[in-house]
Amino acid sequence: MEKQSQETNPDEFLVFAEEDQPDKNNETRGAWKVIIADDEEEVHTVTKMALGDISYNGKSILFMNAYSGNEVLQLVKDNPDTALILLDVVMEEDDTGLKIIKKIREELKNEFVRIVIRTGQPGEAPEKKVIVDYDINDYKEKSELTSQKLFTMLISSLRSYENISTIDTTRRGLEKIIQASESLFKQQSMDKFVSEVLLQFKAILNADNPDADSFSAFFATKKDDDYEVSSAIGRFDLDCLESKSYQIIISEIRNFLKANGDGNGYKYLSPNRYISTYKSHLGFDSFLYLERSNDFNQSDKYLIEILSSYIAMVYENLYLNREIDETQKEIIYKLGEVVETRSNETGFHVKRVAEYSKLLALKYGLSEDEAELIKLASPLHDIGKVGIFDSVLNKDSKLTAEEFELMKTHSSIGYNILKTSSRRILKAAAIIALQHHERWDGTGYPCGLKGEEIHIYGRITCVADIFDALGSIRVYKKAWEFDKIMEYFKSERGKIFEPKLLDIFFENLDEIIKIRDSLKDIRS
Repeated sequence: MEKQSQETNPDEFLVFAEEDQPDKNNETRGAWKVIIADDEEEVHTVTKMALGDISYNGKSILFMNAYSGNEVLQLVKDNPDTALILLDVVMEEDDTGLKIIKKIREELKNEFVRIVIRTGQPGEAPEKKVIVDYDINDYKEKSELTSQKLFTMLISSLRSYENISTIDTTRRGLEKIIQASESLFKQQSMDKFVSEVLLQFKAILNADNPDADSFSAFFATKKDDDYEVSSAIGRFDLDCLESKSYQIIISEIRNFLKANGDGNGYKYLSPNRYISTYKSHLGFDSFLYLERSNDFNQSDKYLIEILSSYIAMVYENLYLNREIDETQKEIIYKLGEVVETRSNETGFHVKRVAEYSKLLALKYGLSEDEAELIKLASPLHDIGKVGIFDSVLNKDSKLTAEEFELMKTHSSIGYNILKTSSRRILKAAAIIALQHHERWDGTGYPCGLKGEEIHIYGRITCVADIFDALGSIRVYKKAWEFDKIMEYFKSERGKIFEPKLLDIFFENLDEIIKIRDSLKDIRS
């Protein structure tokens, strides 16, 4: 259907301006995208002529032209971040524009683009019906669109689009923070936590920027009087931390921290640079530094501050857990050393046994987690000796048969002390205490277990304990010479020791000797 001409004053209204002007913004990056959808060329021309030099919030306008319904749909598909569509109703058909609205909202699921109907034939699409039945944001008759009104409509539409986009960005950012929080809470080690923090910040704040160097960050912890970087990304990759730019930033941050005290807080050093400090009564003192090639907007700042508050909470919990974990480990070592001291076996026996056990466990094929568990539990292998009389424990000559039977009960005593615990380390320690004197050939004690009936924890600790005991001074013997220990171990392959485990012991003897030499007894 042909459109009817409108009688207008060419000085006042836009639709019949005859001067054409080239599109200056087609190559502009970071511009507001506006689709002019009309099958009349002059409408495109005068719209761009009136609005081509306008900018909003520092961004220019990028106009895209569509002369049919299909062209509009294709442009929206290709440019889902389009801010505004100036849409004619009557194009190929009388209701083309109305059909396009439905498809944009329902098929393309684009709820953010602002759609303004511009019609020269309001009778074909009555305003009241269109406003009610179609998801549009404004309705204008072409005859009423002066240059000033077109400008007002454009700015108000862009502002509306910006606000909706900000809300959506914030919503998506909050969703990512929730996901990130779940991931952060799962982290068990400080190093993994810090690395995850940086990755989550990059995902939330730099998702739309493919430039790997457009976002950079690092995390540093105070050590003595300086700060040590534990994790970094972007231009602050750990290999680049000696660069001049990094040193300048560190110096600036030091001055900032001195000027702002020791408490928790955050500050934007510049529009695109952020620092958050974390200090706890538990003792840690750290900071997070972020920077981006473009400035952080209000939505970014909101998300940064929310995630930073999560980080402070999780970091403190992790630090507390680490302190508890380290305390537990130290208590276990101290308990093992108490037994050592009581039996006049001062030195690093329990620590060496722990390190030997972890090494053998790893070489045997156990996981890092299980090897660490054996290391933590093995210091309690002789805890049952607390139930043995001093006269027997510290006898400087060979035990009688009766005394030896009494000494053997330390395995069961240790097991009974530890077995009721639900803690993973102490449960492993109970197994080790009970079985570290069992023998591969079934002649050990207290249960006479044979072969793989003996738990791998017991088999490993047996090798570690006997190797260290033979090479250490005891009240009843001198330390054996190394060659004699080696001959003894070879002779007991398949008797005391599991053959496979003993082979692993000899294959890794150099590492075992390094452990021994690094933890020498003071009196040896």
